[in-house]
Amino acid sequence: MPAPLLMLSATLMFALMALCVKLASQSYSPTEIVMYRGLVGVGVIVALARWRRVPLRTTVPAMHLWRGLLGVCALSLWFFAIAGLPLATAMTLNYMSAIWMALFLMGGALLMRGKSVDPRLIATVLVGFAGVALVLQPTFQQNQWPGALAGLASGLLAAMAYLQVTALGRVGEPEVRVVFYFSLASAGAGAVLSLVTGTPWRVTGHSLPGALALLGVGLTATLGQVAMTAAYGRGKMLVNASLNYTGIAFGALLGWWVYDERPGWWATVGIGLIVAAGLTATLLRARSAAPRDLQGDTHE
Repeated sequence: MPAPLLMLSATLMFALMALCVKLASQSYSPTEIVMYRGLVGVGVIVALARWRRVPLRTTVPAMHLWRGLLGVCALSLWFFAIAGLPLATAMTLNYMSAIWMALFLMGGALLMRGKSVDPRLIATVLVGFAGVALVLQPTFQQNQWPGALAGLASGLLAAMAYLQVTALGRVGEPEVRVVFYFSLASAGAGAVLSLVTGTPWRVTGHSLPGALALLGVGLTATLGQVAMTAAYGRGKMLVNASLNYTGIAFGALLGWWVYDERPGWWATVGIGLIVAAGLTATLLRARSAAPRDLQGDTHE
């Protein structure tokens, strides 16, 4: 399958995953959903690894542990945001990861003596946060600020997880192995966090709609990761980055279709600013980075 079609398939899978999370959140806590997402992912990836004959044993367990910690935190916060926000808003806040990475570049430039900060990068970050202000204006008016803050934090942690996935790719870890250990971390951490937060996970007593929603979360998330990884492996970075933002449109359409969620004009303008800023940040980052850091994705 061509890379653009793989990328569109991946963004559709992630939008469907967000919808399944929103449906599952009516019966399950975010940490329970993280756990079951991981369990389903482990099963799918083990089967895929055997089919491709990819060994799952790793020589860099500490790197996978750090990636798993960042990814699980980002995933839990994003699922919390999806439960309490319109689907398009929650999707958009998670796509802020490209803008957060632009901030990381700015911070790195400031820490290195004699290296100036690209003014275009500063403008990109400002435009991105202006878009956030427009997107969140109705959210704060409706007292949904906990979900909004969780969504912003999930984008920040997703950017950090992306950097770690990039590092794993540079040391030669195959994508299937990276996804396997993240799924394993999700299952384990989700189970522990459920017990710690007083929302113990259940083995029995599932309703059919709830069980189907959980299964949908795991399947769509894993299929989306595999498709996006394949797209980045075959296609051009900027084309993939551009198509990546179709996930926001898919999320908006699903939110309108299922929940009759219709973003206002200001929120729509804000989404447009965030998409423009994210694409610009990706372009500037690609030009400033020496190696091609394209392993994995920011959608946990």
